[in-house]
Parts: sequence; structure tokens; C-alpha cells
Amino acid sequence: MTARRWNDLQWDGGTGHYEVYYVTLTDPGTGVGFWIRWTMVAPRPETGEEATCSVWFLAMDPHDPARSIGLKSTFPASRLSASSAPFRLEVAESWLSDHGAAGSAEQDGRTAAWELQWNPSLPAYGHVHPALRAARIAKTVLFLPHPDLEISGWIEWEGRRVDLSGARGGQAHLWGSKHAQRWAWAHCNDFTGAGGEPRTGTFMDGVSVFVPRFGRTIGPNTPVVARIGGSDVLSTGPLSVTRNQSEFELTGWRFEARAGRRRLRGEVSARPEDLIGVTYHDPDGDLAYCYNTEVASMRLELLEPAGGRQWRTVDELRSDGRAHFEYAQREPIPGARLDIR
Repeated sequence: MTARRWNDLQWDGGTGHYEVYYVTLTDPGTGVGFWIRWTMVAPRPETGEEATCSVWFLAMDPHDPARSIGLKSTFPASRLSASSAPFRLEVAESWLSDHGAAGSAEQDGRTAAWELQWNPSLPAYGHVHPALRAARIAKTVLFLPHPDLEISGWIEWEGRRVDLSGARGGQAHLWGSKHAQRWAWAHCNDFTGAGGEPRTGTFMDGVSVFVPRFGRTIGPNTPVVARIGGSDVLSTGPLSVTRNQSEFELTGWRFEARAGRRRLRGEVSARPEDLIGVTYHDPDGDLAYCYNTEVASMRLELLEPAGGRQWRTVDELRSDGRAHFEYAQREPIPGARLDIR
């Protein structure tokens, strides 16, 4: 899977489709986390709505959550363009490529702007097994064209500026016809080992979803992809995703994913005050409410068989305030912050 292929725009100009590109990162100097998105929605004809594209910007300040911010600028779909040789996506004046991004967002008189650069280091990773994609069972397809990035550049918002150097982050691309009923997602590529040493070239990305099927809700289905110690840990098979253990809520996620003879056990935690709520619009007009933070914490434990039914821990990773997490459901959470409606 090449990064170029899996970043190509999938929309063919028809209706009933949504598509998202995003970059998440955490600044090592200030601890502020960022979530920048380029999106489009082509509603189904019965909604009576026109296709649109948008640029989103969110900044999470763990030291002063009151200064966290969420912005969204929306345009007609005619302001969206894309090319694949080389890949470049443009929404109005904001753009994304395989080597960087630049742009701005504005909402209610508040503004943000950014200019980012990176050099890809790993191939693309996908969460949806090829058999499920071929059968068109999945209503959303998620890929990581760039799962492990070292990002430089600058970001400005509300009179603040961060000059980035060595910021860890990733870039993802997803598309489909409808979001899940409820889900949790997490990403991290800013880990230390058990002794506190930096673990470069390491990442984890996973999602756990409940989806409506045949008049009932089934799940959780939990695909997880990771690279640890120079080796891939992939748990995306049709049976694996249904058997992986997963429990999640607004402020955390606990999971155990099987990958061959290994297991990856993880725990993600987020403070309620660090979450920013946003609203997703499905092509059929339904809404989903997502609560996101780019300053969560994560613990990972890689296990291998130790004989009999015993397992032994062969690696431990942690990330304090540098992990990215979201929780989503179909109703807004009373009392929770909702910046983008």
C-alpha cells in the first residue's frame, strides 16, 4: 500500500458520500495538542442539501483547558480539488500533501493558521481488511497514509504561536457512507519505554465501533494496527476484530488485540476538561457527536506466550499527554463542551 494511493480522493462527484483527511500532533515544548481536518459531505438527495467541504482546526491546552479552541470553516464543494501525481488536496486556500500542509480556519471571528512540513517514514496501514472492503461491508474505510511523522513548522491561533520542532503526529484518511453508531479511536507515536527512553519508529492506532446491522447494534469490532520494536502488530482480520476485547467510555478505552501469537494490551485515559466536542454530519442527515483530545495518555503492553496458558510481557510503552483519543455517539452528552455544531 503506497501513501499516494491511500491518500487519493475517493469521491466520484456523486451523493451519499463523506470523506475526511486529518493530521493530529502534540507540540513537545508546550504540550498543546492539535487536530486539523479537511472534510467533505455529499448528502443523499432526500436531504435537500448541497455538497460542502470544510477545514477544521482544534487546539487543546492541557495547562489551561479554557484556552482550548475548535473552529470550522465551510465552503461549497466547488472549493474542493485534488490531484494524485503527486497527491495534493485543497479546500479553499488550505491544502494537504504527502509532505506537509498549510492553511487557515475561521469561525465567529476567531482564526487559526498553520504551515507544516514532514518527511514520511513508514508505509500506509489500513484498519479494514481487504475482504471486507471488497464485500463493501464496511460503511467507513480508514487508512493511515502516514502513521508516524516528525513534524516541523508553525501554528498560530488566537494571538498564540507555536514553532514546531520534532513534534510527533500522524495523518489519516477515511471515507464512506455513514459513521458508526458509537466508537472510540486512539493514536500515538510519541512513546517512551519502561525506562523513560524515547521509542522512535513506534506507533499504535486503533478504533472500536458499534454498528447497526439487521435491525440491531453489533460490536464492538476492534481493528488495531501498530509497529513496535521494528515489527508490525496487526489485528485487522474479520475474526480478530470481533474477538478483540474492548471497553470504552467518554474518558477512556481499554482493549486487548490479538495479532498472531502476540497480544497488545492498551489503556487510554483522558481528562474530561481536555475534550472538545464536534458534530459530524452523515450523508443521510443523521448526526454523530464526537469528543476529542490530542493530549490523552496511553499505556501499551506487548505480550507473548510463556508456555501453557501463561503470557509474558516483552515490551512496555507509555505516553503521558501525547496520545490522541476520541469518543463518539449519536446523542450529545449533557454538560459536555461542544465547540462545533
